[in-house]
Amino acid sequence: MNGSTAQARVLVDELARAGVTDAVLCPGSRNAPPAFALARADERGTVRLHVRIDERAAGFLALGLALASGRPVPVVVTSGTAAANLHPAVLEASHSGVGLLVLTADRPPELVGTGASQTIDQSGLYGGAVRWAGTLPVPVGTTEPEVRRWRAVVARMLAAATGAGAGAPGPVHLDLPYTDPLVPDDDPAAAPGDPLDGAPLPGADLPAGRSGGAAWTAVPRPVRALPPLELDPGARTLVVAGAGGPAADPSLLGGTPLVAEPSSCWWAHALRTGPWLLDRPELRPAQVVVLGRPTLHRGVAALLAAPSVAVFADPGPDGTPWTDVAGTVRAVGALPALSPPEDWVRSWRDADRAAAKSLDTALDDGTAAGAPGLRLARDLVAAQPDGGQLVLGSSNPVRDVALAAVPRPGLTVRANRGVAGIDGTVSTAVGAALAHPGPTALLLGDLTLLHDTTGLVVGPGEPSPDLTVTVLDDGGGGIFHLLEQGGPAHAHAFERVFGTPTGVDLVGLARAAGWRAGDWSGDPAELAARPGSGRRLVRVAARREGLRDTHAELRRVVAAALD
Repeated sequence: MNGSTAQARVLVDELARAGVTDAVLCPGSRNAPPAFALARADERGTVRLHVRIDERAAGFLALGLALASGRPVPVVVTSGTAAANLHPAVLEASHSGVGLLVLTADRPPELVGTGASQTIDQSGLYGGAVRWAGTLPVPVGTTEPEVRRWRAVVARMLAAATGAGAGAPGPVHLDLPYTDPLVPDDDPAAAPGDPLDGAPLPGADLPAGRSGGAAWTAVPRPVRALPPLELDPGARTLVVAGAGGPAADPSLLGGTPLVAEPSSCWWAHALRTGPWLLDRPELRPAQVVVLGRPTLHRGVAALLAAPSVAVFADPGPDGTPWTDVAGTVRAVGALPALSPPEDWVRSWRDADRAAAKSLDTALDDGTAAGAPGLRLARDLVAAQPDGGQLVLGSSNPVRDVALAAVPRPGLTVRANRGVAGIDGTVSTAVGAALAHPGPTALLLGDLTLLHDTTGLVVGPGEPSPDLTVTVLDDGGGGIFHLLEQGGPAHAHAFERVFGTPTGVDLVGLARAAGWRAGDWSGDPAELAARPGSGRRLVRVAARREGLRDTHAELRRVVAAALD
């Protein structure tokens, strides 16, 4: 078989040996060798292939698959702008510690800079966003030394992606320059083991001491253990948790109040109304322990910046840097067992109970009608079945869940909080759904949906998820009403440059892409993701003009309940 075909088949074979189960592919000419190799692996059941027409969507699909499965997932594209379109997903994977394998086909080095079509300098394309970058040599032959090096490079790439190297998990980039011929020269219809199957796959027979089907190089994951934080376990302590960080162990809290973001593994153990209570003077902690990377609440940022509060951080065991935006962290280590004063614990629990009661009353009696996303978030989270998965869009949806939903066990919550953009949210959810054993729900806004329209496209015959998408269609960018630019002084320019209404028929758009879609009747049961439901979209019509005033009124309502 020719060199390009041999190298591509060895690459795919080694990925499968190392435990890769899914791969994402975009069509192209220069990436024909890995395309044929992946199709071959899919036919033989060693790798499940997902084909997409848009590289940006494909990158986030692979990210979602990796996020939910915990395994690295390759995304394979052709050269030029196709490779550049993966950059948003690479950045999100980098900042959220997800093992995305970026495989970009390329022209041979001698053609770079000659004016050859679809040719750019792809070395270092993603800069410092990747944990490792390499280039395989242009395949010429299939000698044993060449094949050994191909397999060894895959092992090194996977080690960097999974954190088995020196750093934290994250994306990696392998550039694959190919020369003609780009298509197989053996019989594609031949069965495995058939004499017509062409030459044996190079390196398939491992040398003595290596078991068949095993990875070429066995690389163990390092065991990292941080020493316990040296803090006063009996002090008035607040624990704040964001995405990432250590695995949840509520036994360490000893009743310590916990404010956790929905995408944190600690969320099920958190106070419901914690974000509403952060500015209460009587609840001011003496020290705060930060788990992972919180990004949602300005109240958290203000607390961590306060000179009177001692701040400590536990970034978790995977080598991720600790979060310290304000430069106030005194020490980094593992969360120790805490035993705060009983009256401190009781004060937070009583405040949480009173705040939750006033919040639910406001959500149900119409006081919060100007912020419909809050009630929607509460009801949607409650409607999901145990064993389900919920993906949250950036901007208001993830904040609405944090502010209004009741934290609960039995539900896996995910969100792209690495860079917190709206890129690729639909594709991320599709990927996460395809890797999750139960049904998946997605809550997002209309602009976030439109930003990833091609994420709705799942071709005939492609693996298709059980995914229920709930889109809050308030005709534009509702999040900006809650920021400084949403104030009355800027009303003259707000709607065009921040509100950005589009007028798109989202139900019609989804139906055109093959989804069952319709407007919400108001029954929370319609928002629940169910096994076997397929691809479904529910549009929730809303207005956003009252968002700013309603949030201010809710703050007054909660404060009154506490006072």
